[in-house]
Amino acid sequence: MTAPQGQRIAVLKERATGETRVSATPETVKKLIALGARVAVESGAGIAASISDEDYRAAGAEVGLADAVLAGADIVLGVQGPDPAQLGAAKPGAWVVATLDPFGQGPAGGRARVDAYAAAGIEALAMEFMPRITRAQSMDVLSSQSNLAGYKAVIAAADIYGRAFPMMMTAAGTISAAKCFVMGVGVAGLQAIATARRLGAQVSATDVRSATKEQILSLGAKPIFVENVAGIEGEGSGGYATEMSEEYQKAQAELVSSHIAKQDIVITTALIPGRPAPRLITQAQIATMKAGSVIFDLAAPQGGNVEGSIADEVVEKHGVKIIGYANTPAHLPADASALYARNLLNFLSAFWDKEAGKPVLDEEIGDAIRLTRGGAVVNARLL
Repeated sequence: MTAPQGQRIAVLKERATGETRVSATPETVKKLIALGARVAVESGAGIAASISDEDYRAAGAEVGLADAVLAGADIVLGVQGPDPAQLGAAKPGAWVVATLDPFGQGPAGGRARVDAYAAAGIEALAMEFMPRITRAQSMDVLSSQSNLAGYKAVIAAADIYGRAFPMMMTAAGTISAAKCFVMGVGVAGLQAIATARRLGAQVSATDVRSATKEQILSLGAKPIFVENVAGIEGEGSGGYATEMSEEYQKAQAELVSSHIAKQDIVITTALIPGRPAPRLITQAQIATMKAGSVIFDLAAPQGGNVEGSIADEVVEKHGVKIIGYANTPAHLPADASALYARNLLNFLSAFWDKEAGKPVLDEEIGDAIRLTRGGAVVNARLL
């Protein structure tokens, strides 16, 4: 019996504006080939992440133009979802494995694109829909990219802030440590706390989930929480925060207003998947802050946690600089690509069936991330 021919995996160059990441690295190419796959990489795909075509060739990949790379592809890997019209050379029923933004919150997403994948006969797998369960942690692209985003947010804020972060005692006098407030203590928020602490700031943090108090304390920061509002924990499914009651929102706004007026740096990280970013900071609250303070809004591309924030622009209000990137992980392309590519490798290798010579998804994860199949949209979250 002839062994099945290895799956052809195509790695495309990203075409979205500002996207510097790539979905495979020489490290992951070697490991995909070791599984029995054939890997083809579009020429120039890794340049922005400091990976040359020759690096991919040395790892065993074929390198060529997009049409040649896609010809007969069984699996197409991407960071952001490729244009469905580009995929005509791929096999019928080919997988597209990427972050697909089906709720339309990013420049390369939207329901229309999902429908186009279905019409093209593509099986679209949205990596951002990966369930947050123990066995899928190594495949969780949101966590790997948010971790880097939290770090970069603090570094960018420190760069634009006109003073030093740590306390410095010099012969000329003492410089006080900067006060940094992190709003939202998910993966990005925890990394922001840790980074600000490493830079020497006095750090405080808040979240709607009371369970995060211990995490904040464990990193040496001060928790700022609403007290005496019974029965509100803020813990949603999959570890995400949920929207709060009006009573809680009012109490939180009052607490934040009194605290934010004393801060030099504020990092906002709050996002609820599939919904616009919750508004955490208003113009009135910004007006209470000291001139020269900085706010980094990690949710800027999803509408912003901060009133008036604009992605990729420095907005100054009441002497406070408000910044936020449209694609924060893309500002760390080498590391972001390395982690993202490992997420995809971990996903494919976890389901690789040696006898079939290809990955075979189980129901739990397959049903969670599969958007389209057999010409139809099949994900329960989109029906």
